[in-house]
Amino acid sequence: MTRRVKTGLEILAEENWARISGSRVGVLSNHTALNQRCEHLVDLLHKSPSVNLARIFAPEHGFRAEAQDMIPVNNQTDSVTGTPVVSLYGSTTESLRPRPDQLEDLDIILVDLQDVGSRYYTFAQTLAYLMIVAKETNTEVYVLDRPNPIGGDQVEGAALKLSCRSFCGEAPVPNRHGLTLGELANVYNRGFGRGKDAWPEIGARLSVVPAQDWARSDYWEDTGLNWIYPSPNMPRIETAVVYPGMCLFEATNISEGRGTTLPFELLGAPYINGAKWISATLDEGVELPGVILRPAQFIPQFHKWAGKTCGGIQILVTDRNCFEPLRLGLCLLSAAFKLYPDFAWRSGAYEFVDNVPAIDLLYGSPQLRESLDRGETAATLTPEILSFEKDYIARREPFLLY
Repeated sequence: MTRRVKTGLEILAEENWARISGSRVGVLSNHTALNQRCEHLVDLLHKSPSVNLARIFAPEHGFRAEAQDMIPVNNQTDSVTGTPVVSLYGSTTESLRPRPDQLEDLDIILVDLQDVGSRYYTFAQTLAYLMIVAKETNTEVYVLDRPNPIGGDQVEGAALKLSCRSFCGEAPVPNRHGLTLGELANVYNRGFGRGKDAWPEIGARLSVVPAQDWARSDYWEDTGLNWIYPSPNMPRIETAVVYPGMCLFEATNISEGRGTTLPFELLGAPYINGAKWISATLDEGVELPGVILRPAQFIPQFHKWAGKTCGGIQILVTDRNCFEPLRLGLCLLSAAFKLYPDFAWRSGAYEFVDNVPAIDLLYGSPQLRESLDRGETAATLTPEILSFEKDYIARREPFLLY
């Protein structure tokens, strides 16, 4: 029988909000801040006579997650409670963090967001930016922790260089970091990394309310919790499993499946032959266990290649315990780069950065792009990735809560 994990929200609520009783409270959350009965944190606080709910802060996609990726969201008022909602994803870099005056009248900010275990997912950066301002205003931050849906044991990825920090990655953790949001909050708050690429200590007043009975080896299905899609293109747990590698395709003119019912599980473009792409990918010199690639065709209804028939692939994960999404993504990118003259890197601004290529921001450095320009295979990147992963696993140990 599957045990049931208790989230930080449920633990705080079971205590009848004793830790925050009498406080003027702000909340950073979205629609995922639910207990097992699908009651929302904001609604529960609004009903509590011992808590003064003053303000809501919302990450990318908005408080109710109705906005697509990279769509600015305006400030609003919550229709259920009448609480003001401050959007932390507008049209400027300044909009990504709250103003000090929006925190100065708060005693505590409760943070409850469902992360997906990938460095690129912007919710962790929103938390970090909020903590920086909370340090200035001496406002206490409570992170109500939730499980990492793709587990906490497996890590995978490359180093994030200082020059490539952005809203899709600030702390020097791997692409698949194996941390919960609460653990990431500790990484941000206490500082992480080495040398010029290190993330400096924030030093905010931070408390984490850990989830109860979560094990690092757990995938989402092991938790007994309901899967609530955390953003419009993260509809199911299978999407989160492949996302650490397939998010790289946001930095190309290949569709990452947005506009279909299988985002990040379908990849393609009108110029691609799926069978040839698979064959070239398997020739990249990297072992790719736990996955089958199926030639596929699809027509995105919006986003890249909307209304066009795309040749490409469907990713079918057969064994999550050995599947390595980032390595698969690198092999697919390398093969497409070599096969197709029509392949192109994304140009223009990406997550508010216009002077660094999007692929460098996502991978963490120019190394991937430059190695492909030199005609090298994905296998060339393996030694440095392995070295970084080994170092990271040792350095993250003091931050683990589970």
